[in-house]
Amino acid sequence: MLTLLGVLSGPVLADEDEAPLQLVATTAMVADALREVGGERVEVQGLMGPGVDPHLYRQTRSDVTAMTRADAVFWNGLNLEAQLRNFLSRLAARKPVFAVGEAVPAEQRLADEAYPDQPDPHVWMDPGRWRWVVEGIRDALVELAPEHAREFEARTDAYLAELEALDRYADGVLDSVPASARVLVTAHDAFGYFGDAYEYEVLGIQGFSTESEAGLARIESLVDVLVDRRIGAIFIESSVSDRNVQALVEGAAAEGWTVEIGGELFSDAMGPAATYEGTWLGMLDHNVTLITRALGGEAPAGGRQGRLSQEGSE
Repeated sequence: MLTLLGVLSGPVLADEDEAPLQLVATTAMVADALREVGGERVEVQGLMGPGVDPHLYRQTRSDVTAMTRADAVFWNGLNLEAQLRNFLSRLAARKPVFAVGEAVPAEQRLADEAYPDQPDPHVWMDPGRWRWVVEGIRDALVELAPEHAREFEARTDAYLAELEALDRYADGVLDSVPASARVLVTAHDAFGYFGDAYEYEVLGIQGFSTESEAGLARIESLVDVLVDRRIGAIFIESSVSDRNVQALVEGAAAEGWTVEIGGELFSDAMGPAATYEGTWLGMLDHNVTLITRALGGEAPAGGRQGRLSQEGSE
């Protein structure tokens, strides 16, 4: 069941001439799912565009205006948008505010062993868990506009079929990577659900949040891992500085081991608007295809349907 921070006194309906619901979503991933499920019944404004880090994002004056005027606000939650949490909690007293990441059952959420009460918020990295979020969004839209329930349900079913097809593609191509090479080293720990879903070891330089600092000891320990295990490729992220990743490359080189940058992954933000990579399906397709090819597996450069930018997937 999706957590609703605000209390609905009654459904928020489109007006008599069927004006679409005016919705605000914090992250591009949430905005994309809203558009897929809501179709023409919704108009969605996303606050965070390509390359924006949600861990550090603070609302602007225009964001506040958009959220206070919207029929409802959707955010990931699970402490992803940490700087927005207080504002959204206050806003929830006035209008529906949905924390969509909390649709993932508690027992399916990952957490740092040292901080078991702080779940990993990056649930969009696993199609199996993202399914719960999509279904939670469907249920929220049915609450807001119950007269369009059948339409929302049909659109959800069609979207989930695409999600499942992408999951099958990912499982197949990622399995082509040699078992010893299934180690994913990235700028921060955003790929835990990905690793859990596809049986990859994931090593992030920083923790779940980019607010955490990567100490010298962490850098040195990861350099040792790269050298000892002969890991040949590591990855930068579109929404995180590549400074620490470059430090790993240089550290390994000083130890006599060459590590390549395998490419840029989408972690906390998607690709440019109006591109395939600017959708959740394209974002994950890009990541899966790039990881597979960089780590020695076999995947078409254009991804599952040949829609990826060739430059971005090689």
